[in-house]
Amino acid sequence: MDAPQIMCGASFVYKGMILCYNHGNNSTQGEIYVFKKLLAILLTCLMLIPCGVAMVGEAETLTSWDYRYTLNDDGSATITKYFGEDEELTVPAELDGHPVTSIGDWAFDGCDSLTSITLPDGVISIGANPFASCEQLTRITVSPDHPTLATIDGVLFEKPTRTLICYPCAFTVESYAVPQGIQAIGDYAFWGCSALTNLSLPDGITSIGNAAFSYCASLTSITLPDSLTSIGDWAFSDCSSLTSIALPDGLTSIGEAAFTRCSSLTDITLPDGITALPKQCFGRCYSLKTVTLGSNLTEIGETAFLYDESLTTINTANVTTFGERCFDGCKALQSINCANATSLGNNAVSGTGLTAFTIPDGITTLPNALLMNSKVQSMVIPDRFT
Repeated sequence: MDAPQIMCGASFVYKGMILCYNHGNNSTQGEIYVFKKLLAILLTCLMLIPCGVAMVGEAETLTSWDYRYTLNDDGSATITKYFGEDEELTVPAELDGHPVTSIGDWAFDGCDSLTSITLPDGVISIGANPFASCEQLTRITVSPDHPTLATIDGVLFEKPTRTLICYPCAFTVESYAVPQGIQAIGDYAFWGCSALTNLSLPDGITSIGNAAFSYCASLTSITLPDSLTSIGDWAFSDCSSLTSIALPDGLTSIGEAAFTRCSSLTDITLPDGITALPKQCFGRCYSLKTVTLGSNLTEIGETAFLYDESLTTINTANVTTFGERCFDGCKALQSINCANATSLGNNAVSGTGLTAFTIPDGITTLPNALLMNSKVQSMVIPDRFT
């Protein structure tokens, strides 16, 4: 028996599954990601806890002056939140007799008035950029003899790991070269640095942390070294002016949503070391036209190219796994090679420009709503599903 061809007018339901649907204008409804807002809501909820002592999991949260902190096993304190309104702040060496040794993730979130901060020598550990959203911050100071921290031109570094922790987001300079000898860019390190347009990373950098360059809206170019092996989750999200980026051959890992909403990015070439694209990796890159996948890439994660409405060229011949909605809304995409696919997620090619589609022989389960909102007029289904 020949594989049937199905004409898709309004809709086609096969064994209870909607495989194709056209509603005329091929419109899609955007999703709003509120990454920063979720963090802000969480921190606001914490601030609503009455002053005194509260329980967060197994850790006691205490309040002293304008600080909220927890106690470490050795009796030292970790600052988890500062809610004062100082412009120039010196972090205390102790709170209620407890030496301050660390500052937690996003501890100074929402400190819009803070312009400068001085850290005592006792603070030897810094979490994911505690000053990431301090929109007026222009200076971070530590002593020259600080055991673990250093500042160079106002930028904060951690000595033992050679990590850039915080580039103050109120800096107005347009270009910055990370100093030689630095090996990592920390989580949120350049978060929200809207004035920065050009950035150069030295050879020796091996990792870029989570959301390291998120919301660097003016960033147009960045030099990535050959030594780079990993890019974290949300690393370049919302870099809306970034038109191109050359990924080094040694790169082996790209995190979730690493380039989401890079709305000016026009093309990308992935090195052979990347074997899988994670969730939302290039989602909402509205100007992205051409994607070149590495020869070893076999998996495209869910929503990896969601709503990339300008995408016209991508060779997926080696891909075996297509995640849910991975090409949903790619309305300019008229050809997708799924010949070697063993897994097709729901809505994997919905909203595309495909006019015909063949279910690959390697598929064992028909996905639901595979071609919803697409332009497909004919579809071929393997004999075993008939």
